[in-house]
Amino acid sequence: MKTQKSSLEYSHFPVMLSEIIEISSPSKGGLFVDCTFGGGGYSEALLKFPKAQVVGLDRDNSVKNIANKLEKKFLKRFKFYQSKFSQLDNILKENVDTIIFDLGLSSLQLKNLKRGFSFKSKDKLDMSMGLSNTSAQEVINKLSESQLKLIIKILGEEKEASKIAKNIVRARSEKKITRVDQLVAIIEKSKKRNFHSKINPSTKTFQALRIFVNKEITELINGVIIAAKILKPGGKILTVSFHSIEDKIIKYFFNNFSQNKSRPSRYLPEEKKDNLILFEKYTNKVIRPSESEIKKNNLSRSAKLRFAVRSKNKFVYPENLVKKFNKYLDIEATNV
Repeated sequence: MKTQKSSLEYSHFPVMLSEIIEISSPSKGGLFVDCTFGGGGYSEALLKFPKAQVVGLDRDNSVKNIANKLEKKFLKRFKFYQSKFSQLDNILKENVDTIIFDLGLSSLQLKNLKRGFSFKSKDKLDMSMGLSNTSAQEVINKLSESQLKLIIKILGEEKEASKIAKNIVRARSEKKITRVDQLVAIIEKSKKRNFHSKINPSTKTFQALRIFVNKEITELINGVIIAAKILKPGGKILTVSFHSIEDKIIKYFFNNFSQNKSRPSRYLPEEKKDNLILFEKYTNKVIRPSESEIKKNNLSRSAKLRFAVRSKNKFVYPENLVKKFNKYLDIEATNV
């Protein structure tokens, strides 16, 4: 009898692909940007429509072989760049129809145990998605206990961050922490055992380290701001997020810079809205994967899809977005 394959043994699944295609409307043609190329699922699906031109971005050079095949197949309609979100306006300046952000870790990165993203790995602590200035190993061994606690608590939303940070510092004083399984053992020792939780004890700490190593919050905020700048009126930003920090940022951005932004108080003077409206009316509806998709790809279970439509207004830099989430940006700016 054959054993059922886990989601990690399947090839890469682009999350909520049919919903992305329906919202993007590639049958009408236009310029589409796939900001997290990964396994190329979104790009390939968009290119099935003959009027669609696609630009693919990914900071991870390991996907270049997949991108090369698409470039050869769609010579005049597809171009790939190894680039981060924050470099998007170095590639495109204006008149983009749709920009897609599939955030977080790809299944391809998770399956490669040498990258150090998986709890199952016994390889070195890396966690770089590409174009990063540091590694998880450097973070774990060089930062102070208070810095580690802040990273794990804020970026990982881990309640037991204090104990985990303390035990990391204690362990590294005896022996440098270089491998994933060493860190997993420290985290498991630090956390109270919860027999009812289905979440791996290391999940939140690994999330925090990965976000910090790759400056994911900084990249996300810069990325969506640049996207709003280069979209044409009526163009769309689509985001697929997997944890609450990402979704909080996207929800705030779409809500607070749209035509239906509510006043903070009826007693305060009304702001001059024209300068602040980057998007048309935003309905704040979250789209989630179907039950059938979750059965096929369990990694999609926490995904949230949001999208906003660019207004006709001239672009104005959304300073309040940066101010609102400055605590995350400050943490990511910590020198290692």
